Amino acid sequence: MSAISVPLYQSRLTFPSTTAAASPSSAFFVSTNKLSFSKALLHVTSHITSRTLASTNQSLSTTTTATTIEISNNDPSDPHTTAIVIRARNRIGLLQVITRVFKILGLRIEKATVEFDEGGGGGGECFIKTFYVSDSHGNRIEDDQSLEKIKKALFDAIDGGAGEVKVGSSSSTGKGVVVRRSGGLRGGETRVGVERMFGLMDRFLKSDPSSLQKDILDHVEYTVARSRFSFDDFEAYQALAHSVRDRLIERWHDTQLHFKKKDPKRIYFLSMEFLMGRSLSNSAINLGIRDQYADALKELGFEFEVLAEQEGDAALGNGGLARLSACQMDSLATMDYPAWGYGLRYQYGLFRQVILDGYQHEQPDYWLNFGNPWEIERVHVTYPVKFYGTVEDENFNGGKRKVWLPGETVEAVAYDNPIPGHGTRNTITLRLWAAKPSDQIDMESYNTGDYINAVVNRQRAETISSVLYPDDRSYQGKELRLKQQYFFVSASLQDIIRRFKDSHSNFDDFPEKVALQLNDTHPSFAIAEVMRVLVDEEHLDWNRAWDIVCKIFSFTTHTVLPEGLEKVPVDLLESLLPRHLQIIYDINFDYIEELKKRIGLDYDRLSRMSIVEDGAIKSIRMANLAIVCSHTVNGVSRVHSELLKTRVFKDFYELWPHKFDYKTNGVTQRRWIVVSNPSLSALISKWLGTEAWIRDVDLLAGLQEQAANADLHEEWRMVRKVNKMRLAEYIEAMSGVKVSVSAMFDVQIKRIHEYKRQLLNVLGIIHRYDCIKNMEKSDRTKVVPRVCIIGGKAAPGYEIARKIIKLCNAVAEKINNDPDVGDLLKLVFIPDYNVSVAELVIPGADLSQHISTAGHEASGTGSMKFLMNGCLLLATEDGSTVEIMEEIGKDNMFLFGAKMHEVPALREKGPTLKVPLQFARVVRYVM
Repeated sequence: MSAISVPLYQSRLTFPSTTAAASPSSAFFVSTNKLSFSKALLHVTSHITSRTLASTNQSLSTTTTATTIEISNNDPSDPHTTAIVIRARNRIGLLQVITRVFKILGLRIEKATVEFDEGGGGGGECFIKTFYVSDSHGNRIEDDQSLEKIKKALFDAIDGGAGEVKVGSSSSTGKGVVVRRSGGLRGGETRVGVERMFGLMDRFLKSDPSSLQKDILDHVEYTVARSRFSFDDFEAYQALAHSVRDRLIERWHDTQLHFKKKDPKRIYFLSMEFLMGRSLSNSAINLGIRDQYADALKELGFEFEVLAEQEGDAALGNGGLARLSACQMDSLATMDYPAWGYGLRYQYGLFRQVILDGYQHEQPDYWLNFGNPWEIERVHVTYPVKFYGTVEDENFNGGKRKVWLPGETVEAVAYDNPIPGHGTRNTITLRLWAAKPSDQIDMESYNTGDYINAVVNRQRAETISSVLYPDDRSYQGKELRLKQQYFFVSASLQDIIRRFKDSHSNFDDFPEKVALQLNDTHPSFAIAEVMRVLVDEEHLDWNRAWDIVCKIFSFTTHTVLPEGLEKVPVDLLESLLPRHLQIIYDINFDYIEELKKRIGLDYDRLSRMSIVEDGAIKSIRMANLAIVCSHTVNGVSRVHSELLKTRVFKDFYELWPHKFDYKTNGVTQRRWIVVSNPSLSALISKWLGTEAWIRDVDLLAGLQEQAANADLHEEWRMVRKVNKMRLAEYIEAMSGVKVSVSAMFDVQIKRIHEYKRQLLNVLGIIHRYDCIKNMEKSDRTKVVPRVCIIGGKAAPGYEIARKIIKLCNAVAEKINNDPDVGDLLKLVFIPDYNVSVAELVIPGADLSQHISTAGHEASGTGSMKFLMNGCLLLATEDGSTVEIMEEIGKDNMFLFGAKMHEVPALREKGPTLKVPLQFARVVRYVM
């Protein structure tokens, strides 16, 4: 085996300062299922921290026993390891410090020997320890530069130094070992106080089974307030979650301190939805302590998997856009970006789906009833958010300026959710906002005896963050949705600008330190809000503020059809946000005047490209606002990008082709293999000989070398069988339908919508049922038994989607109770589909259907989740499926239906097409 040169520290945290690179788009819009690490290189993560000191005094003293480190590659009997001999003063925890450094550097300890020397000098015992290490590929490390960096990292960790110690070049952004020192605190603290604090908090929490058990039991007694001699599974889960969170918070604090010191350009990801799923397993795995917790719990009489099932899903989103946001946060943390996510902390989420008599019924999702141990309420992080009122002119510096006098103010309170990266100490923040009433309003009402009004004010404020996507068919619904959008961006931008002003006073530096990513049009009011803050509050002139705005925003659109673009009625905006309407009008005026110079007086095109739509209902086109003010606009697949250029935003593309790009959506293998399918994860690691694929998914290509291995096939089948058994048990418990594990599990789980064509799937199931019913008994033995599984929610106001659910349940009732069909065909509708259900269904699926009408799916990430779990795809050439087909080959999937360019012609021929006899029979069944 040939040795490779391993660059131990290679900076990935680069923050470009040029206008063209003002956005993180080139690095940020990474398809999260292809995290772009070099395949043969070891990248050591940034700002790795360790609390290595036994005491502050010890770190400040001068030791008489010098640490020595010798590195040798001269052992001919072991050509695959490098010997590292360390001689140092012994102290509690030092071996753990050294092994942690090796782990941080991505090195494997193959074996080790240790000797102790009582005469080491300085009155203390020394040890001489020899570590035989290899790189992540099992090779000896022979590159001189890499060896020197290993030696420096060990010296820095063992003997330390004040403040932060970096390994690598001084220009490297964020790479190195951060050692906490008492010199880190500044201000008026006395030295005694500083040393006392650091003496009490000088090292990280331990993760050995005994320490974990004590932490869990302490949380049972002191956090959950239950007796440690009597507590149930849910209480054990709560204690376990807080124990894991303690370790998250250590890394989280160090991450924030690191980035505050480094002051890099930060990515701010603004999204109305984050479908995070359960946090326990994902956090424990990313922290690298899942197995330690499992062992510790087993000795206490609990199973990690059982306790993980006690956690509910955070109801913060719906569908692919929301889950994409969650995967993006996981990837940003893993790839060491200085990123923040911002969203809303919905009290009830979307809704909990209940099926009664086959119909969908919506009930509030009380996901916060039992608390959320993963969030930290930041009662000191609150911002006022204003609505309604009037705009007046006032004198300012010899001129006039606009002043917004709001009619209503609510408070935005921050709730932080730490997001850990995998294989790194980087832990970033998802900050969610909850709406609370203004203290001033409440106290005025109470003090005047108007208790009813005080309660109404409280309910009115809290409604803003109560429900995800209120029904906007009424004026009140439209107003509430607009309130949600502005509340979210106003609080987020106040937080972002406050953070910037902590370190900077000149807003010309703003584009060099801030990149704002708009996830669809929902956060687009951030553009007008930044202009308002810069002009009205920071007193920048209009042109200077506009130049800043155009450098900081990038826009991801998930829209496929022009008619699906979001519009806000002007009369509603004028009432709720009068100053923002003025700003949008001013932006549009300047933009149209400039546009006339570019394209002339083509009034039809000017009308189409205007931010303001003059029609029966005068409206603001939010997508147009986002495109005009963003430096980058990206679609979410190659097919989607072509639709944007040729259909949805054709006029804008012809004007600004350099703005448009595409970044195909992705999913994280950490959630969709490691967490949801641990058996498959173990199998992959075994056959690849490494766990590096958990960070670099491209390494999965190494399985191709084992494609013909019968042992791998057998193990794969066993993994699939176990997953199908889990799913079958869930189906029986949930619906009472007993299904055969030997049957093909045919799955379609996604949001219920006409273009996703669950209706077509149900009609196909009816046709299959009809064929089986009319078969001779001898022919039925040739039929492959099939269990059809459908799941998803319909929007409350989407009547056709609701009827599709009813049809599905009616067909299931008929088929599942027909003795002639038996186990040859079953149909199951899974209610209340969410991330946790997906983690159960996806690993057990044999076939997954992605049959949207070609040209209607922007990307579609569900197919990726099924595919990476070894499931076959039945799919149309739509969204990301086209790129998947190119990657895996047409022979490895089942293509279905018309292509995108064929759909318009078929629609025109629709009324004249002859209905096939089989379809007519299916329709008669339905009628």
